[in-house]
Amino acid sequence: MQELLERGGLELLAAFVAVADTGSFTSAANKLGRDASIVSRRVTQLEQQLGVSLLSRTTRRVALTEVGSHYYGRVQGILEELSNASREASDVASSPQGLLRVSVPVTFGRQWIAPLLPQFVSRYPQIRIDARFSDRFVDVVAEGFDIAIRVGRLRDSSLKARKISTFRNLLVAAPSYIAARGRPRTPEDLKNHDCIGFSGYTGWPDWPLAKAGKRKTIRPHGPIIADNSEVALSATIAGVGITFTADWLAGPAMREGKLVEVLPGWGGKGEGGVFAVLPPGRLVPAKTRLFVDEISKSIKAGWQRSDS
Repeated sequence: MQELLERGGLELLAAFVAVADTGSFTSAANKLGRDASIVSRRVTQLEQQLGVSLLSRTTRRVALTEVGSHYYGRVQGILEELSNASREASDVASSPQGLLRVSVPVTFGRQWIAPLLPQFVSRYPQIRIDARFSDRFVDVVAEGFDIAIRVGRLRDSSLKARKISTFRNLLVAAPSYIAARGRPRTPEDLKNHDCIGFSGYTGWPDWPLAKAGKRKTIRPHGPIIADNSEVALSATIAGVGITFTADWLAGPAMREGKLVEVLPGWGGKGEGGVFAVLPPGRLVPAKTRLFVDEISKSIKAGWQRSDS
């Protein structure tokens, strides 16, 4: 049976069963939506592979041979089981259910993914979520993840990716810092200010700034450098200095008035954007589609942008 299936035998079996069911190549062809000559050729090919005659053909009728009758009884059940299995798989893919394994970066995940989880599982109680918060670059296929959220530039990959949003980097400071030290007017003025560095930024130790086609590269100096963006942002909110960060991270504090943009327009486009990376394959399960849609809606509604 395995060798037969490897040769595309399902079509041969389907042709044989249709002829056995209808008693005619013409009726079988109508049932399958194929030409009668194709159905006849497939049945002949099946007989040749098996080395037996399954049908007795005359000018008036087609009948099962003794071997064909026995074979028909066996393969009919197999085709029904395959049909049922396909239908069940389609039902699972089209309805939101099952375990959803998600990999998310730590900082972005805490801010934008974690708040969504309770309401998502409440809305879709048949979905269970296994969320892994890590800045490690996971292998989606080998480690069995349904989704990996990635922020930045995607590596070349055979995986599917949906771009959820773009982001940009901008300069921010606390109002208390601006009140005490004044507001810089040009990128060069940053050399006279305390700056909070995030060493995990790809451009570190420089801040590459751009505005309306102009580009400036500034090497900041200040009292704190951290390898965690949340630490750098917290120090900035506390009034320690100015930092260069992503709008998705600074947005909530800016909405609350804890941070203001410094040198508006002088920033940098994010390195690619925010992506939902999926395993290869044409069909995406409903649970995956729903989760990606929820993330996309939350980001579009929730984060402050300054694209001028």
